[in-house]
Amino acid sequence: MDAVWALLLATAAVVLITYTRLSPEELYHVSEEGPALGLGRTLVFLNYPVSLVAIPIAWLAADRIGTRWAFWTAVAATALCVVTVLPGVVDENDLDAKPVNALPAIGVAIAFFLSLRAPWEGVGRLPLDPVRIGIGLVVWLTALVWVAAVSGFYFPGDVLLGEEIRRGGDGTLVPAVHLGDHEGLDAALLVTSSLILSRYRPRLALLALLSLAFVYGLAVEWRDFWFEQVVKRGWTSWAPPQVLTPRLSVGWGALLVIAAVVTVLVRRLEAPPLPGRGPRRAARTPGPDRPTAGPTTGGPWP
Repeated sequence: MDAVWALLLATAAVVLITYTRLSPEELYHVSEEGPALGLGRTLVFLNYPVSLVAIPIAWLAADRIGTRWAFWTAVAATALCVVTVLPGVVDENDLDAKPVNALPAIGVAIAFFLSLRAPWEGVGRLPLDPVRIGIGLVVWLTALVWVAAVSGFYFPGDVLLGEEIRRGGDGTLVPAVHLGDHEGLDAALLVTSSLILSRYRPRLALLALLSLAFVYGLAVEWRDFWFEQVVKRGWTSWAPPQVLTPRLSVGWGALLVIAAVVTVLVRRLEAPPLPGRGPRRAARTPGPDRPTAGPTTGGPWP
């Protein structure tokens, strides 16, 4: 759990520094400047993607605390964090902070408080851990160009386009990858958080939510990478379906189906132990009024 919060809060700190020191013209769909821009963009980052990760954290923590107040605190955190998905709360065409962005940020703070109070058990090696590691490596190798961008630098070289000039949608010449936070990086954080949190063997409903966050993050990262590294090279005009915001579409239908399949597979391979189920006894101990078996060696009784 510490690793998830460390990753999210470290990225938030980088967002704060980068957006404070750079001008809005170098960034993407922001208009303020200086500390106001840095604080505002960090607040939006706490909405998306952090509040989406905070929801399962709150419920995992409440489950371990096991009290009524923890349950209702998780409900409150969820209600506040869910505001993020409402239309207009986080708008990729206007990433300046709005008053409503404070609500999911409060939900994140509540989830963080719950996670500090919860007793987190150690988790040993699980069957799907090698798969988790492999996926994580691919996700973060793909995200290197966005790690540089959120730090305020262009990725060098032609292996992954970064500072190379390409023509944008409005016909102007712009860097292939703009500076600042990218939805692809946010998606990588969602995928990584889901991989880690699923190791705590959550309840079925929570596992389904984590599975959806996992496949959603993969789809968003894939599209962002494909557009910037394939379409902008002119290799093809086709791009994966846009699933950034929830809506009735074939893309979202596919996400739900794949998430259901992932949930079933993880549940079957890493099902939590049944409560009260201990190791099976090899043999029943005879009662005091029942004679025991005689010696098997033919010798006298001791």
